[in-house]
Amino acid sequence: MSGVTHNARSGGMAHQRRSQRVLLSVPVIVSGKRENGSPFSERTRTLVVNVHGALLLLCEPVAVGQTLSITNVATGEALTCTVKDINQGQHEVPEIGIEFSQPSTRFWRVSFPPPEWSSRSPEAKRFDKPVAVPPISSSEDKK
Repeated sequence: MSGVTHNARSGGMAHQRRSQRVLLSVPVIVSGKRENGSPFSERTRTLVVNVHGALLLLCEPVAVGQTLSITNVATGEALTCTVKDINQGQHEVPEIGIEFSQPSTRFWRVSFPPPEWSSRSPEAKRFDKPVAVPPISSSEDKK
């Protein structure tokens, strides 16, 4: 189970996302079974989340394809997931890409933008220009 595995996606698929990613640190508990069958449970946090899973830090050695359980510490909700990607992270703690067995729009308790949304969407352009705010006048300014 040890070792680093590179991104399993082919070059063309690596840039296509099924849902928007959100940089979000969520405390989670990841549990599963080691290669010898003994259980493990590790409290960690996410780096990036989306409707289909997350990227998280995990010290416990896992393997691509391994089934895990992830629990959102804030809500107590747990989902089954599969390890999809393992990359060496900073400070020698691997970054693990996980995918839920079923997409979940509510697990992270954030509102995700629709898949077709981008910073070029008309909704995003409405907020591109700063709004001028007039200065606040007080009786002190008039003296």
